[in-house]
Formats: sequence, C-alpha cells, structure tokens
Amino acid sequence: MRRVGGGGTPPARVRARVPEQGQGPQNGVRPEIGDSWARLRRLGLDPERGPEPPRLGLGELEEARRATGLEQVLPLLRSALFLPGDTTPVVLTVSDPKARVLWWDGERRLKRDADSIGFGAGALWSEDEVGTNGIGLASRTARASTVHAVEHYLRSHRSWSCVAVPVRDPRTGRLAGVVNLSSPAAESHPLLRQLTLTAARLAETELRAGHLEALHRLRTVAVPLLARFGGPALVVDGAGWTAAATGVPGPPRLALPPDSWGAGGVHWVPTLGECAVEPLADGWLVRPAAPRPAEVAERAESAVLELDLRRPNGPELRVRGSAGAWSHSPTPRHAELLLLLALHRDGLSAAQLAEALFADPARTVTVRAELSRLRRHLGALLEARPYRLAACAEVTVLGPDDPYDLLPGSDAPTVRLLRADLVRGTRRLPGRGGGGQPSASSSANSSSLGSSSAALPSGTRA
Repeated sequence: MRRVGGGGTPPARVRARVPEQGQGPQNGVRPEIGDSWARLRRLGLDPERGPEPPRLGLGELEEARRATGLEQVLPLLRSALFLPGDTTPVVLTVSDPKARVLWWDGERRLKRDADSIGFGAGALWSEDEVGTNGIGLASRTARASTVHAVEHYLRSHRSWSCVAVPVRDPRTGRLAGVVNLSSPAAESHPLLRQLTLTAARLAETELRAGHLEALHRLRTVAVPLLARFGGPALVVDGAGWTAAATGVPGPPRLALPPDSWGAGGVHWVPTLGECAVEPLADGWLVRPAAPRPAEVAERAESAVLELDLRRPNGPELRVRGSAGAWSHSPTPRHAELLLLLALHRDGLSAAQLAEALFADPARTVTVRAELSRLRRHLGALLEARPYRLAACAEVTVLGPDDPYDLLPGSDAPTVRLLRADLVRGTRRLPGRGGGGQPSASSSANSSSLGSSSAALPSGTRA
C-alpha cells in the first residue's frame, strides 16, 4: 500500500487487509493503520457506527479555541492555501490536542459533504469516537498521519483521504494542535502530504514568531530591572525561557518544577542551585544564591525518577531528590531511550540501543548524540559504559491504561514488541503504577521483568 503524498498517485482502490486482534501488520498494511484497527477492535468500536460524533457547544468551542492559542495562525494558513475564487478540492481543519475540530475552511460543496458524516467545527474527531482517521492518529501519536480511503475504520469515511500533521508549541515542545487537509479519495493529489506538512511548519513558524515577540516585550522590562542588582540574576518567561541575564551564563531555558513556583520564595533550580524566585509580569525573576555547575546541582543520591507516559502525546520526566524537584518534557526519541533504560537497569550499549530503536546496531552515532543531549537534563543520573540510569536512583514508569497508547508515535521495534507483551500480560512496567499493568520493583534489573533480552529485537542481548 502506498502513502498519499509520498510520490506517485494513490491507487483508485486500495485493498485493506487489516490484521486480526493480537496479530502484527500483514500484506503491506502500514503498521500505524494495523495497530489502530487492532486497538479499535479491542475497544469494541463498530465500523458501521453512525456519522454523528459528540460536538462542543458554542461556549465550549470558544473556550477551546482560546486555550490553544492557534487563532493567530489562521490568517496565514488561509492565505497560503486558498486564493480568492479558488476551488481547490480540500478542506482545511485545525484541531486541538484532544482531536476536537476548532476551525475549518474550504470549498462549499466539500464542506457540505463533510458535514454529512458529522465533520465540522466542534466535532470530536478522535480515534475512539470515529475510528482510524488522520486527525485522531496525529493527536494520539503526535506524528504526521495519512489515512487514505479504505484505511478509515468507519465505512462512512472511506470516500475521503486526509493528511494530518501535529503543530508543537515552541515554548514547551508539547502538542498545540493538528493541521489537517481532507479531500475526496478519488481526487486526492499526490502532493497533499507535502502541502499539509508545509502548512503545519508555517503554523509553527508563526507561533515561534509570537513567542519571540513576547520574550522581547519581557526583555524590555527585565533589562532595567536586572541593572539594579549587584549579583547574578535572570528573568525567564512562564515556560522557563530566558529573556535576560546578568552575572550568570543564562541557559536558553530553565526546567520549572511540576507545579510552577507558586508565589515565589527560595527554590532549587537545576544548573543554578538554590535561587530566590519572584513572580514578574509574564515571567519570573530568578536570583541564584551562588553559581553552581550542573554536575554538582544535579546530584543523584536519593533521586526518584518518574517517567510519565500516561498521556499519549505528552511524555513527562519528573525528578525528585535531596537537592529539589524539577520536571522536563522529553522529546519522543528521549522518551524511547528513557523507557529502554528504565526497563534495563543493568545498562545497554550504544549498539544495543541502536538495534532496539532502529533495528540497526550500526546507528551508534545517532544514539550517542541523543544520549549526550539527554545528559544535559539528567546530569549524573545518566551513566555510561554501558548506558544506564544511576543504580541509586529509584525509577518508576507510569503507563497508559491501554498499552496501545504507550508512546503511540514510536515505531521502534522494541516499543512495538513491548506494547504487544503488555497486552498479553507477559511484561510489566517498572515502578509503583505501570498504568494498570502489574508493577515490578523500580530498582530491579531487567531480568525481573522477564528475560533480559525479551524487550530487544531478535539477536540482541541486554
């Protein structure tokens, strides 16, 4: 089966043979489609379900629109995609991270056809409600998703093709929403995927410009304020991005604690140590007691690491220790690495991690580069030769209720095997919770979770 927009015209008819529950992808069905159908069968969703999904009321819709901050990107998207008098056969939608359609635009006839299946502003277009679709997949996996014709789970949607691309908030790195282009399957253009990717990047560029403008406004307030202090100080915005600094090398961004800094006071800050923190308009004034290098501040003794994977598109790492507490939103690749290291406390070599992630043990340069970036956040908690989390640290992985939602955007062989093992109940996540899965000792070696090599591809040893 060929991807829409991947080069070449999509076939007029695509024969979808989706695997039965518990089986892997077969006969050319893309893994993300096969996994989605298997998940929906497990949930008991009827493919003949009617066309009316839940909808937000007008008040709820306006509130959801304000919460995303995406309204500022709409004029740019509309001007880039629709020329005056143009009848391009596509429908543009912008949805929030919950797959709720917030805005839509396009040719009038197509909007009328889309409305006949319940599609439109306010509609909840998640996988759980309307089956496999671009918006639902992109919202759950935080990855660009193409769903063509019969790849849709609901029969009523199979006359459409759609491409959906996540838009990330430049301040936090988290999912801000999803840009989607839909068109009739018979008219779907091979460049639809590239067009949607470009639209999403335009949206992120606009958001980034807005963030830089907000940082500039904060800087105009911060510079004269910092000039009055004799010691080191810096001003950061509400997401931790540095607007101005004096007397201390200002990191691009500070890791804020899980619940922010409240009303201020004295707090421990990674890379800076103990700091006096005061609220400022749209940000914080941070004054370190004394500059302290990261390797001292981020010490590992008595540390508790909690990798929270319960939200499919929002992994979070929380660290508590004798020096304080902080949180970090890891990238998808870093979340995969943290999960592997949490499962294999004895450690893994770069080649073993490369095979686990890419089914290619030769890709060690990529793995080492990612681990180097990850060490900037973990410091002494990440050890090498082999790569492992510090033995004195207690590690917990919080998983989702549905194993199919464990890092759903990951196509790493080991992660896909782990999902299947969790469904069968043959493996467990380390720590206290494990998202409803039986727990295992967080300090245990990987052998306590079954065979040490069970989570690695065939031919790899832990």
